[in-house]
Amino acid sequence: VFIAQSRASGSHRDVEDEELTRIFVMIPKFYTEEDLREKFKTYGDIEYCSIIKNKTTGESKGLGYVRYLKPSQAARAIEECDRGYRAILAEPKNKSSESFEHDYYSNNLRQEPRGNALPFCGQPEFCSFEKNESRIQESVSKRLSVVSRLPLIQEQLFALFDLVPGLEYCDVQRDPHTNSGYAVIQYSTAASAIYAKYKLHGFEYPPGNRLTVIFLEDGSDSSE
Repeated sequence: VFIAQSRASGSHRDVEDEELTRIFVMIPKFYTEEDLREKFKTYGDIEYCSIIKNKTTGESKGLGYVRYLKPSQAARAIEECDRGYRAILAEPKNKSSESFEHDYYSNNLRQEPRGNALPFCGQPEFCSFEKNESRIQESVSKRLSVVSRLPLIQEQLFALFDLVPGLEYCDVQRDPHTNSGYAVIQYSTAASAIYAKYKLHGFEYPPGNRLTVIFLEDGSDSSE
């Protein structure tokens, strides 16, 4: 909610925007920046494209960045572009790009060609969610449970979770005996739910009250 209010004021584009509008992709080494722009412009307005090159030879490393004007456009590109691009959200610029590239390569080389792994593999929490992998501690789904020590307000919680594209519904309930808050959130894709949990679990709303966000079983195949 606070992020949304900040954006509405139009005062600045903060770190959250940087994290949500820039994507990192794997591309053929012969691609130019114009080729990259042409492939990804169908998903939204592009602010800039850049190709990562070898500092010594000047040759492309087969990796590039695309920054959109809106987070929803970046999310659409990740969801809809060809899986061969291995599109993920990029690390903020203030983090080491070389270590990010190394982790990105390592994660993608470990993945099976059938694509059992989920998107967003550049983030540690999203790496290697492969079918039948013993490290999965919880069942991933499109539905989330939100628990709060304080009562939740439907409109405000909806606005908070709607920052992640794909929100389908938000149902706030209240325990009259304990005064605590509880809500069920559902997204159109498991990828959106995963990202919402990653960003909002532990988020303080209102300040001092940490939200607990966990997956709810929705009957779908978690391998998706």
